Amino acid sequence: MGRLLRALAAVLAGNALYFLLLGPRLPGWARHKPFALDAGLIFDFVICVALYFALGPLVRPGRHSG
Repeated sequence: MGRLLRALAAVLAGNALYFLLLGPRLPGWARHKPFALDAGLIFDFVICVALYFALGPLVRPGRHSG
């Protein structure tokens, strides 16, 4: 899995996790409002970054994909 595919998987999974599971359960101040830099957007970003690094061990050392 290349870095681009890993990043795409992390963003898709992170957004699904945030918007479908966590978002509706968060208090109003922690929910993301469209077109705004707020706590919800930062929280979503942190989830995506954590998933990106969690997917790191799935990449085999020494293999390159393109």
